[in-house]
Amino acid sequence: MSVAVTGIGCVSGLGCGAEEHLQAFRAGRSGLGEVTLFQTTLQLPVAEVKRSNEQLKNHLGLDPDRLFSRTALLGMVASRQAFQDAGFPNEGLRIGLISSSSVGGMDLSEQFYAEYAVNQRKGRLRMVAHHDIGDHTERIADYLHLEGFRTSVSTACSSSANAIMLGARMIEQGLLDAVLAGGVDALCRFTLNGFNSLMILDSAPCRPFDESRAGLNLGEGAGYLVLQSEKSLTPESKVYCRLTGYANANDAYHQTASSPDGEGAFLAMRHALDKAGIDPSSVDYINLHGTGTHNNDLSESTAIKRLFGEQVPPLSSTKSFTGHTLGAAAGLEAVFSVLVLSEGVIFPTLNFKSPIKQTGLIAVTEMMEDQDITTVLSNSFGFGGNNAALIFQQ
Repeated sequence: MSVAVTGIGCVSGLGCGAEEHLQAFRAGRSGLGEVTLFQTTLQLPVAEVKRSNEQLKNHLGLDPDRLFSRTALLGMVASRQAFQDAGFPNEGLRIGLISSSSVGGMDLSEQFYAEYAVNQRKGRLRMVAHHDIGDHTERIADYLHLEGFRTSVSTACSSSANAIMLGARMIEQGLLDAVLAGGVDALCRFTLNGFNSLMILDSAPCRPFDESRAGLNLGEGAGYLVLQSEKSLTPESKVYCRLTGYANANDAYHQTASSPDGEGAFLAMRHALDKAGIDPSSVDYINLHGTGTHNNDLSESTAIKRLFGEQVPPLSSTKSFTGHTLGAAAGLEAVFSVLVLSEGVIFPTLNFKSPIKQTGLIAVTEMMEDQDITTVLSNSFGFGGNNAALIFQQ
């Protein structure tokens, strides 16, 4: 049983909405720039959404004095796009919301503790109430007037993929008719300093799958899909494509590193293909997890070589445009995968010059138009061995 994709929504350092993202990809324009959202001594490139919280509230028609985390605001922007794109609301449908994040309302917590650390009689406790990841899901539900099933997922950088998988499973089991699924993360000091302490941030624009890769660049954003059961579709429904395969696998190798042999990544891709009932030869394009770190890219490329052999399809990493948006990455890249199918394009990898010596995989470096693409594999591999893969088909 396949699940129809009927709505998409996205916001990132590239822009707001599918069209602005397509324009950036075609122009080869990265969203990377300097940190402007908060004060920091780290001079590292990041991909910020080019709107302040006040501008996001205005865009959403919210009370400018009401308190929201940046994560919730970005999530509302992208989820509203997806919801409207699908033509909701549909009366009589059982609609669920499954959203994901890794930092939640950390940006507000940081503001609270800055004041509280100086004077324990100061600081707005209401800011801390928005800290947990579930808060952003509740804010999205309230904004879109969704009163049915909702839950939050947090599995590091595969979070959004697992949210989409859970939504698909609930539709397939007849528990829901439609699901708004995806994820969101906002940049904050904790994330930037945390990844810097791991020594995996590049001081230059990242170079995914390149032999000279030296680390990742962080980004922020949100990406959501509307998934629907076949029986809930009407003659007027717009169907972009179908989610036919998905899987997750954990090789439990290390808290942050991927296994050198890519076992978890291989299993996730293999089982997703099995779920879709197709062979590796059916895949026309791979949206790589492709962070630009030495460990991740070698592990992922090793797994791809093991699965596809010498018949590796075109592949690229869109993180060279958006930065690594953590819990939002799989949601954004699910939207990009849908656009690959609907627009007949393959997105390039910026800054790629030389393939990894051990595997020799060559990433696409120029925008490819007018492509005959029927099947896309999208990879998302997170800390702790949280590996996930999605299959989208025409």
